[in-house]
Amino acid sequence: MLAEIESALIRLANFEKGLFLEKYFKTGPGQYGEGDLFRGVCVPEIRRLAKTHRDIPLEDAKRLLRASYHEDRLLALIILVLKYSRADASGKSDIYSLYLDHTRFINNWDLVDCSAQHLVGAFLNERSKAPLHGLARSHSIWERRIAILATFHFIKQGKFDETLRISGILLEDREDLIHKAVGWMLREVGKRDPRAEEAFLNSHYSRMPRTMLRYAIEKFPREKRLAYLKGTMQ
Repeated sequence: MLAEIESALIRLANFEKGLFLEKYFKTGPGQYGEGDLFRGVCVPEIRRLAKTHRDIPLEDAKRLLRASYHEDRLLALIILVLKYSRADASGKSDIYSLYLDHTRFINNWDLVDCSAQHLVGAFLNERSKAPLHGLARSHSIWERRIAILATFHFIKQGKFDETLRISGILLEDREDLIHKAVGWMLREVGKRDPRAEEAFLNSHYSRMPRTMLRYAIEKFPREKRLAYLKGTMQ
């Protein structure tokens, strides 16, 4: 089965697109995706492969997740999301554990964003949120992004407390990709409950990183956006 998947990925590879993706996902020395490798397979093709091979054994999905190529890992994560949606309680627990045991391979923003809410957020929905707090305090930028993106699952159910707690933990994070993620999740809270977002902003906006604040207030009326940006919001 894995040989069939690898053959399909090789067949779909595009060298020029791979070079473009290596630049897009910042794989140069000192960049956040340093050293990652791309085949140049487009995401719709990866999703098609995932649907075709969604029933592969969990062990094979784990091997894919450990692969050198970015697209292989993306495929593994999409398969895990599909498997999770149909798994029983034991299967869901196994997938969640596999995911957290392999966060070193979930090492770019697209890999986090396609999976964290569906696997971590969904699993912790009715459980203790303590694992998210540990992830939010991790030295790994990707584990911190997993922590905040996992809360998207709660946001979609109208539950915002955990997003606001994790946002507080990440308020002074130094990484731009975390600023964007936190601002995005705060904006999603605001779409559903403007008062909840603004209560958080009014307490913290003066020390929020600029990018985080800009993402959070993106949908606000112009005058309100300017007041936050100028520090004159009452």
